[in-house]
Amino acid sequence: MRFLHTADWHLGRWFHGSSLLEDQAHVLDQFVELAARERVDAVVIAGDVYDRAVPPADAVSLLGDVLERLVVRHAIPVVLIAGNHDSAERIGFGGPIFERQGLHLRGTLSRLEAVTLQGRQGPVDFHPLPYVEPAFARALEGGESVTDHAQAMSHVLARIRSGFQPDRRHVLVAHAFVAGGSESESERPLSVGGSGGVPPSVFEGFDYVALGHLHRPQRAGSDRIRYAGSLLKYSFDEAAHDKSVSLVEFEFEADGNCRVTPHRLRPRRDVRVIEGRMADLLAGAEAFGPRTDYLSARITDDGPVLDAMARLREVYPQLMEIRFARQAATGPTVDGAGAGDHRRRTPADLFASFFRDMQGQDWTEAQRAAFEASTRELLEAPPNGVLF
Repeated sequence: MRFLHTADWHLGRWFHGSSLLEDQAHVLDQFVELAARERVDAVVIAGDVYDRAVPPADAVSLLGDVLERLVVRHAIPVVLIAGNHDSAERIGFGGPIFERQGLHLRGTLSRLEAVTLQGRQGPVDFHPLPYVEPAFARALEGGESVTDHAQAMSHVLARIRSGFQPDRRHVLVAHAFVAGGSESESERPLSVGGSGGVPPSVFEGFDYVALGHLHRPQRAGSDRIRYAGSLLKYSFDEAAHDKSVSLVEFEFEADGNCRVTPHRLRPRRDVRVIEGRMADLLAGAEAFGPRTDYLSARITDDGPVLDAMARLREVYPQLMEIRFARQAATGPTVDGAGAGDHRRRTPADLFASFFRDMQGQDWTEAQRAAFEASTRELLEAPPNGVLF
């Protein structure tokens, strides 16, 4: 059995005001070509196929085109589940009808039966499990005591295991946050306070667990429990990620181990962070890589930089944001003169906090004296006084 594991396409996503649909179509063309070239037995999409519950029409059209090419043109079965970004009902619509063509859609917990697909060495049971909200797991028989995501996942998986065929391999397709996983800015938290995590131990008994939700490709406590990662980089803190899809191959002999091979897709534009002094960024663009990538510029000048965004965009047309290294080094003021009720602090202390945030260092006594001298006349004037 050989199948492609992918997740978190987030079709219809916007990145700092720019639509990513063309970028997504670009890599999905490569994905379809990869599936056909590798002659895979199935494609698994582990949730968050759309970026929001009501996706734009062009995102729906793109998904329809990709699924038509995979299922109809290349006769590759597809197993697709809803993630926390998706509408469960919209993803699952028409599931029993589409299954006749090899497209297996699961959006809600109303159908937990396995999808049996024929591999080169025998049948494999795929268990599509859409994103599990504790409230929905609690509504299932025996789930009255479910209060969090870990209990919800454990309860639903117990029901799935009860129907295991012992002579088959079992692949779980799920969308969840496994405790210990490496998160990114672009993921939507599954709950407040960290209660959305599930331990890797809940997946005991499955030969492979194809996960979605976390955007960095990674294992989750075991080589058989894996996140494929997102289709593209969706935030600048993902700039160092190596995005890929996973080719999973089962060896049915011996202990039934599986081999996972990442396949990188070439983005239309990369997401990168460039850093340097303003003059160097403007004059030496060739040294900072392709100018048309989606860029965040980290400016290292000590002094003020005027109109940085407009000036840099003349050189880097896809510049999305700018940051100043001096501010990143210090962060917002949270103690000393920068803390407390501003109404109870002197103007000099307020300006000292502002100076520290902007310059990354405390002002000198001479600078403080200059500020106090320049503002003394204004501060000592009568309430209705005129200074000129």
